[in-house]
Amino acid sequence: VGSSPGDAELTPHQEQLAAEDTAFISIQAFPALLDLPQDLEVSKVSCGSRHTAIITRGGELYTWGWGKYGQLGHKDNASSDQPRRVEYLVAEGLRAEEVVCGPWTTYICVLE
Repeated sequence: VGSSPGDAELTPHQEQLAAEDTAFISIQAFPALLDLPQDLEVSKVSCGSRHTAIITRGGELYTWGWGKYGQLGHKDNASSDQPRRVEYLVAEGLRAEEVVCGPWTTYICVLE
């Protein structure tokens, strides 16, 4: 049995790169309950292809999901199954008003 061009095996270097590129994130095809601290009241929500963002009534932004392109706003490319507050906005005294998630991006409108 011969191999076709599409059956090429990965070299050890390619396997390592592929492993580094994949962080396990629990992506569910159906709605799931999410535990947030009790004092948080969600006012806005937006979903990207693999990440989610919410804005609280107090103007804080929380994000979670796939973060490969920095779309979670945590100054890294880490992914997370748990909502994390975007600390940059807090540190800068900015209040999130609107959020729109794209496939690999998150856009927010803020007030000073």
